[in-house]
Formats: sequence, C-alpha cells, structure tokens
Amino acid sequence: MSALSTIGLSKNYGGRRALQDCAVDLPEGKVVGLVGSNGAGKSTFLALAAGLVRPSAGTVRVFGDEVRGRLHPEAAYLPQHRPLYKDFTVGEMIRAAGAMNQRWSRDRVEEALEATELDCDARVSSLSQGTRTQLALALSLGRLPKLLLLDEPLADLDVLAREDVLRLVMTDVADRGMTVVLSSHLLADLRDVCDHLLLLHEGRVLLEGDIEEILDEHSDIVGPVDDGTSITGTVIRTSRAGRQQRMLVRAPGSLAPGWEAQPPDLEGLVTNYLRASRETA
Repeated sequence: MSALSTIGLSKNYGGRRALQDCAVDLPEGKVVGLVGSNGAGKSTFLALAAGLVRPSAGTVRVFGDEVRGRLHPEAAYLPQHRPLYKDFTVGEMIRAAGAMNQRWSRDRVEEALEATELDCDARVSSLSQGTRTQLALALSLGRLPKLLLLDEPLADLDVLAREDVLRLVMTDVADRGMTVVLSSHLLADLRDVCDHLLLLHEGRVLLEGDIEEILDEHSDIVGPVDDGTSITGTVIRTSRAGRQQRMLVRAPGSLAPGWEAQPPDLEGLVTNYLRASRETA
C-alpha cells in the first residue's frame, strides 16, 4: 500500500494555479525529499496531504483513505509557521498537545527533547526559532505517526540542530517504519537521509522515484561542441563553455569518441531539471 498517493491533484488560488494535475505514489517506509524552487507548490502539496486545504480537482489518499478536510489519524504535519502557543510554557504546550491527540506518547516527546535541555517552565515566546522547531517536531512525533509531513523543518536551524532534527526523524523511521515527506532547499542534507525524490516546478511533477534509480538512469556527459546528434537518449539540458559542452542525459546509449560520462550528483541533477524548465518557459 502507498503511504501517500495523488491522482489529478490540482489547487487554484483565484486565477493562480499552485498545483496542476499532480500524480504521485509515495511508498511506505521511505524518506521522501520534496524539492523545487520557490513557488513550486511544495507547501500547497503538504497542506493538501494534511487535509488543511481542499483540492480544486483530484484526490489525495493516505494509506488508501481519501483525505477529506482533516488530518489522517496516522499522520502528523509540521507546517512552516510552527503551530505553538507563544504564551504557553513548554510544559503547558506538551500537556495541551497530549489533550488534543487521542494517540499520544509523552515519553516519545520527552525523548525527542532530551538533547535540547529545554526548561519546561520556559515560555515558548522566549525560545529561539530553532528551538521552537525542535519542540514542534517533538510534539509531532508524540502522535506516533506512520506518515510525517515536514515543511522546511531545517530552514531555521544551525548545523548541529539540523543534525539533531534529522537524527530524531531517522530514529522513528528505523524503529517504527515511519514514512516521511520532507520539504527542503538544503539538498546536501536531503542526500544523506532521503531515498525517494519528488521534484516540483510551477505546480507540476518533474520527477518522482527512488533516488538511486533516478541517478543511475542519468549521466553527466562532457564532449566537444557539435550539434549533439551523436548523443542518444533524452537530453535534459545542455550548457557550453569554450570548446566543450556538457549535457545531462536520461537513458543515454553508447557514446561517440571524444565524449565522457560520469554519474550526476543529486544537487546537479535537480538544478539541471529546474534550469531546463525555466529556459523552456
């Protein structure tokens, strides 16, 4: 069964299309990197998956159940604005979250907060942005979700805090088989933890699949400047520098003399797809 799937998913805000005919099938037990440029539709996609926004067309299913205006009981969602009450203390925030959730593990929350050394009497308003993110993530993990939706959880964290957050998430992936959809611009961090990719651009799906499989079927090819007719496969993007040109090619065949191929890295692959889409537009 898929953890999260969509068919024909679209969302319009007035005359603007935030998502257009998105079809994805995200398997259980994976850590999915949700990437794309600003305005690609990542936050809209996560809000639709969480049931906080109604689609203009299409459907969203979580573990086979259609999402209809509410968060699936097996899911947890951490949006960018971090839903915390600023006037509450940390302890009050934990108790309030426990009262609002039928399935709740205070032990998991306390385990998640152990490394932060948070004072339970400290008010949320006194916490740094990074510490608020860690608290909000701990509360999300307290739901013991099978699907965790994270919208830019690393954006306001320093290097050490990012490592702590990723370690917390990966602990639940390893121990409980949790599926994670993690939106981020930090591709280097995603490469270390994600095994599935969902790439959006201007509300459309450009790529979706296992990261290793996607990388294996692409090649970064360098050779002499010519008309490119000697290259087989699908050329995603071409760039030129002096007497050489470089191509990102999907499913390339054998190369003509003078051409060399190497596997692309994740950041280079994503960047080339996004640049190619912009140049085409």
